[in-house]
Amino acid sequence: MTTLALRPARRRSRGRIGASALTVLTWIVALLFFLPVAWMFLTGFKQEVDASSATPKLFFEPTLDQFVKVFDRGIELYLLNSVLASGISLILVLLLAVPAGYALSIRPVRKWQDAMFFFLSTRFLPLAAAVVPIYLIARDTKMLDNIVTLIILYTAMNLPLAIWMIQSFMSEIPLEILEAASLDGAGFVTSMRRIILPLLMPGIAATLVICFIFTWNEFFLAVSLTSTKAATVPVFLVGFVSSEGLFAAQLSAAAALATLPVLLAGWFAQDKLIRGLTMGAVK
Repeated sequence: MTTLALRPARRRSRGRIGASALTVLTWIVALLFFLPVAWMFLTGFKQEVDASSATPKLFFEPTLDQFVKVFDRGIELYLLNSVLASGISLILVLLLAVPAGYALSIRPVRKWQDAMFFFLSTRFLPLAAAVVPIYLIARDTKMLDNIVTLIILYTAMNLPLAIWMIQSFMSEIPLEILEAASLDGAGFVTSMRRIILPLLMPGIAATLVICFIFTWNEFFLAVSLTSTKAATVPVFLVGFVSSEGLFAAQLSAAAALATLPVLLAGWFAQDKLIRGLTMGAVK
């Protein structure tokens, strides 16, 4: 009897040890992934001599000179262009993806699966194959180096992904809730505002964060269609690689400023992001 009584305690002890080991392993993997980002931020506070040394220097006198030089080169305009292109395109994506997701999940149209495949098929074409006709159209319509061009293209680029994600999140909303609201006299606008959107907020947050990352980091279209007026932050970062050499400290400072909005967006939306990405994972 004593041996049988000890078995559950041993199992619980092994379970706690296994959970602790998994937690430690998770922290180690997370720190390994974050190490390059942390090193980039540290390098931004170094002098060029320290940043370009053959042996990495962990102990140095921090300075803000590199950040001052980055602002002297006019990063504000590039940050503003990135904010405008990302922000306005995300608003347009949200305004288009939510009705489309509603029509493909809660009130599915005929052959909605064919429509979903069509949205996905728009991502099959490599961007390098489409950039030449896009460039010619932008040139003929006097839209080169124009922020509106990037907003339109970023909206079209993220819309298929957003529709797929919003549709999958909306399909998890119980129809019984909407039917009960309809019996109580709630119309489409009321159901959308008081029921669907509050339940959908985690999914919307996850969709917006992922689309924001794609838009903020997009380089190929920005470098191909802009030069000075509408260039974004990724285009600005390329300027630190020149024939004079690689300015590692300045590049790290600029990259830290470019990375900060993405990190802040992920940090402030992490609770909704986690819930949104796990919607539908557990039935």
